[in-house]
Amino acid sequence: MADEKLPFTTHLEELRTRLIRIAIAVGVGFVITYFFSEDLFKLLMAPLLKTMPPESTLIFTGIAEAFFTYLKVALVAGVFLASPVIFYQIWLFIAPGLYTEEKLLLIPATISSAFFFVGGALFGYYLVFPLGFKYFLSFATDMIKPMPSVKEYFSFSVKLLFAFGLTFELPLFIFILARLGIVDYKMLSAYRKYALLLVFTAAAVITPPDVLSQLMLAFPMLLLYELGIIVARLFGKKKVKKEENTKETRQG
Repeated sequence: MADEKLPFTTHLEELRTRLIRIAIAVGVGFVITYFFSEDLFKLLMAPLLKTMPPESTLIFTGIAEAFFTYLKVALVAGVFLASPVIFYQIWLFIAPGLYTEEKLLLIPATISSAFFFVGGALFGYYLVFPLGFKYFLSFATDMIKPMPSVKEYFSFSVKLLFAFGLTFELPLFIFILARLGIVDYKMLSAYRKYALLLVFTAAAVITPPDVLSQLMLAFPMLLLYELGIIVARLFGKKKVKKEENTKETRQG
């Protein structure tokens, strides 16, 4: 049975505690990854460098731009490194509103959240980046040489990494809503056309203003939505059976 309702100030205090622990985890991750920031940035640049012409290179126009970029790389890597702790703290904040049997899913949900988050970023890095960069650089000519700045490339690539990481959380998000009885597979199927519109709108907002980037994000989101419908159907059936048993008990 879910815990009794707590005062609003208690929720704020709980949120503050979780945020502090998340900040500490990210800070520890930042300190660890800072020592590898140069190697990590080389790894981040690899998909672009493989598609760039031999005479092209990355540049930085500000004196401290490269230094701050390395700091940002370490911070982003620290977030990914601390992602299990981050998701665990998020789930702990949600836990008081769950039933006892739902709290048993806390650890699996944490592991799944971190797995899908990192998996989505890796999907973007290994599959989407090479195709996207090859397309963008195809506009280079003898008169137009690609020389992207370090700052712009970092901002562009990290934005996509987080976009794909969060997008891959969709099936898990739907699973949670299905377990809580907020949605079911029939509802998700009925609203499929609205989801289609929302997906392409979100892809247009998140990605750069070109059709290829939008499609590369939109299609995985649509596939994940369909996977979410399957997940909701599997767990929705159990919920229906439970409700039927409850009705029979009351009638008896």
